[in-house]
Amino acid sequence: MGFIPLFIMLGGGCLLFFLTVKNALQRKINYQKELLFKLNSLNPALGILVEDSSDPDLLIAALKENQTDKNITEKALKIIRELKVNRIQYNALLKKAPYNWVGKIASFQKI
Repeated sequence: MGFIPLFIMLGGGCLLFFLTVKNALQRKINYQKELLFKLNSLNPALGILVEDSSDPDLLIAALKENQTDKNITEKALKIIRELKVNRIQYNALLKKAPYNWVGKIASFQKI
Protein backbone atom coordinates (compact mmCIF):
# COMPACT_ATOMS: atom_id res chain seq x y z
CA MET A 1 0.00 0.00 0.00
CA GLY A 2 3.02 2.28 0.20
CA PHE A 3 3.32 2.73 -3.56
CA ILE A 4 -0.31 3.52 -4.33
CA PRO A 5 -0.18 7.16 -3.10
CA LEU A 6 3.03 7.68 -5.08
CA PHE A 7 1.40 6.42 -8.29
CA ILE A 8 -1.66 8.58 -7.68
CA MET A 9 0.51 11.66 -7.13
CA LEU A 10 2.58 10.91 -10.23
CA GLY A 11 -0.55 10.41 -12.32
CA GLY A 12 -2.08 13.61 -10.97
CA GLY A 13 1.07 15.57 -11.75
CA CYS A 14 1.14 14.22 -15.31
CA LEU A 15 -2.53 15.07 -15.76
CA LEU A 16 -2.05 18.62 -14.47
CA PHE A 17 0.94 19.13 -16.77
CA PHE A 18 -1.07 17.84 -19.74
CA LEU A 19 -4.02 20.12 -18.99
CA THR A 20 -1.82 23.16 -18.42
CA VAL A 21 0.09 22.74 -21.68
CA LYS A 22 -3.09 22.00 -23.62
CA ASN A 23 -4.67 25.16 -22.21
CA ALA A 24 -1.63 27.26 -23.14
CA LEU A 25 -1.58 25.92 -26.70
CA GLN A 26 -5.31 26.44 -27.10
CA ARG A 27 -4.99 30.04 -25.86
CA LYS A 28 -2.34 30.74 -28.51
CA ILE A 29 -4.59 29.31 -31.26
CA ASN A 30 -7.55 31.36 -30.04
CA TYR A 31 -5.40 34.50 -29.92
CA GLN A 32 -4.29 33.84 -33.50
CA LYS A 33 -7.93 33.59 -34.61
CA GLU A 34 -8.79 36.74 -32.68
CA LEU A 35 -5.98 38.67 -34.38
CA LEU A 36 -7.11 37.45 -37.80
CA PHE A 37 -10.65 38.57 -37.00
CA LYS A 38 -9.35 42.01 -35.92
CA LEU A 39 -7.37 42.30 -39.13
CA ASN A 40 -10.38 41.23 -41.17
CA SER A 41 -12.67 43.75 -39.47
CA LEU A 42 -10.08 46.54 -39.68
CA ASN A 43 -9.84 46.51 -43.44
CA PRO A 44 -12.69 44.91 -45.39
CA ALA A 45 -10.63 45.10 -48.60
CA LEU A 46 -8.19 42.58 -47.09
CA GLY A 47 -11.00 40.38 -45.80
CA ILE A 48 -10.95 37.99 -48.74
CA LEU A 49 -7.19 37.59 -48.54
CA VAL A 50 -7.21 37.11 -44.75
CA GLU A 51 -9.68 34.23 -45.06
CA ASP A 52 -7.60 32.61 -47.82
CA SER A 53 -4.24 32.74 -46.09
CA SER A 54 -3.07 33.51 -42.59
CA ASP A 55 0.60 33.78 -43.59
CA PRO A 56 1.79 37.18 -42.29
CA ASP A 57 4.29 37.66 -45.12
CA LEU A 58 1.56 37.34 -47.73
CA LEU A 59 -0.64 39.69 -45.75
CA ILE A 60 2.12 42.31 -45.64
CA ALA A 61 2.66 42.01 -49.40
CA ALA A 62 -1.08 42.41 -50.03
CA LEU A 63 -1.22 45.37 -47.68
CA LYS A 64 1.59 47.08 -49.57
CA GLU A 65 -0.20 46.50 -52.88
CA ASN A 66 -3.46 48.02 -51.67
CA GLN A 67 -3.63 51.78 -51.47
CA THR A 68 -5.30 52.36 -48.11
CA ASP A 69 -5.26 55.03 -45.46
CA LYS A 70 -1.94 55.34 -43.62
CA ASN A 71 -3.61 55.02 -40.21
CA ILE A 72 -5.31 51.77 -41.23
CA THR A 73 -2.07 50.48 -42.69
CA GLU A 74 -0.17 51.14 -39.45
CA LYS A 75 -2.83 49.38 -37.37
CA ALA A 76 -2.84 46.43 -39.77
CA LEU A 77 0.95 46.16 -39.65
CA LYS A 78 0.85 46.14 -35.85
CA ILE A 79 -1.69 43.30 -35.88
CA ILE A 80 0.37 41.40 -38.45
CA ARG A 81 3.46 41.72 -36.26
CA GLU A 82 1.51 40.29 -33.34
CA LEU A 83 0.40 37.44 -35.62
CA LYS A 84 4.01 36.67 -36.47
CA VAL A 85 5.17 36.74 -32.85
CA ASN A 86 2.29 34.53 -31.71
CA ARG A 87 2.94 32.03 -34.52
CA ILE A 88 6.67 31.86 -33.75
CA GLN A 89 6.03 31.36 -30.02
CA TYR A 90 3.41 28.66 -30.67
CA ASN A 91 5.61 26.74 -33.11
CA ALA A 92 8.63 27.01 -30.80
CA LEU A 93 6.56 25.65 -27.93
CA LEU A 94 5.46 22.69 -30.05
CA LYS A 95 9.09 21.82 -30.86
CA LYS A 96 10.21 21.47 -27.23
CA ALA A 97 10.42 17.97 -25.82
CA PRO A 98 7.70 17.59 -23.20
CA TYR A 99 5.33 19.97 -24.97
CA ASN A 100 5.45 18.16 -28.29
CA TRP A 101 4.21 15.00 -26.55
CA VAL A 102 1.14 16.88 -25.38
CA GLY A 103 0.79 18.36 -28.86
CA LYS A 104 0.82 14.92 -30.45
CA ILE A 105 -1.62 13.44 -27.94
CA ALA A 106 -4.03 16.40 -28.23
CA SER A 107 -3.41 16.62 -32.05
CA PHE A 108 -2.16 20.20 -32.25
CA GLN A 109 -0.72 21.24 -35.62
CA LYS A 110 1.75 23.98 -36.50
CA ILE A 111 0.29 27.33 -37.47
